[in-house]
Amino acid sequence: MTTFGVNAFGVGRGRNRYDSMLALAREAEDAGCAAVWLSELYSRSATIPMAVLAAGTTRVRIGTNIAYGVGRSPLIWAAEARDLDELSGGRIIMGLGNGTATMMENWHGVSGEAPAARMAELLTVLKALWKLHEGPVHHDGRFYRVHVTPTSDVPEPVRPAIPVWIAGVNKLMLRTAGAHADGLVGHPMFTADYVRGPVADELTTGAATADRDPADVAIMGIKMCAINDDVGLARRQAAFAIGQYAASRVYDRLFELHGWSGPQRTIREAARSRDTAGLIAAVTDDMIDTIAIACTPEEFVDRLATIPDVFDHLDLIAPPWGLTDAQTMEINRSIIAGLRTRTAPGAQGPDPS
Repeated sequence: MTTFGVNAFGVGRGRNRYDSMLALAREAEDAGCAAVWLSELYSRSATIPMAVLAAGTTRVRIGTNIAYGVGRSPLIWAAEARDLDELSGGRIIMGLGNGTATMMENWHGVSGEAPAARMAELLTVLKALWKLHEGPVHHDGRFYRVHVTPTSDVPEPVRPAIPVWIAGVNKLMLRTAGAHADGLVGHPMFTADYVRGPVADELTTGAATADRDPADVAIMGIKMCAINDDVGLARRQAAFAIGQYAASRVYDRLFELHGWSGPQRTIREAARSRDTAGLIAAVTDDMIDTIAIACTPEEFVDRLATIPDVFDHLDLIAPPWGLTDAQTMEINRSIIAGLRTRTAPGAQGPDPS
């Protein structure tokens, strides 16, 4: 059974932004959502808002979708994760990603080489540091050198392990998730067929290298939801967001799988020409209906019921491109209203962690 979550989106400045995020998270918790998710970018962190939500909620899981694995040292990641898990009473999911090679180099000042190998090593070190209360940690690897010998007692964490999920699209990162992670943070472009096919194949390959059962890796999807009384507008909003992703070659394999390579080339050309109308027009109805949900608020619950049961958890988000903050917040509230109708606390199915 698929569980559902939402992004803890905030509006306003100063304290108001955090208050709005917490209010939305409380609404999601009250509606029976399994998790609320936070992300970070070049101007915002994920861990500070996580602390706000951890202190202000009681039941809902709090995850990052995603935080930059390369953005903090393994020691600081482990320390912040311990604090957040203690503050929340054991409700944290660490969702980590690297970003692109350019982001790794220009934003974080690290080499963009071998991102999957770097992530695998990071997870190895994090798991060791989580058990720092058991004794010193010594690690000399390709990307990380860590030697920590505690000089005083280290408190035992509230859980024996913290779930770490990693973002992956291409085969090496998917295999890394299968071999090392507790979960895979999917992408808004992931379709059910893509998950059943290439994603499942690569997770299985990675799991086999570590003698793991691929079923032990939770698969999280991210579903874009464009909800508006004007269905035509909702579909254009979904198409615009799909077009932003389709212009990248990262998703060529997915478009080829669905027979969408021709329209993808048209989308890419429209993007190069900055032809927004042409880009939206090139996104087919099949793409919209397969990748996203575009409907009225009244139709939303029924549309949720049509999502194929291939994800362990689904993060339902507003289209991340082309909306104002007010439009995004309105969609988030429509998502929560729909989930309130569909689910109730205690009826969420398997725990997302």
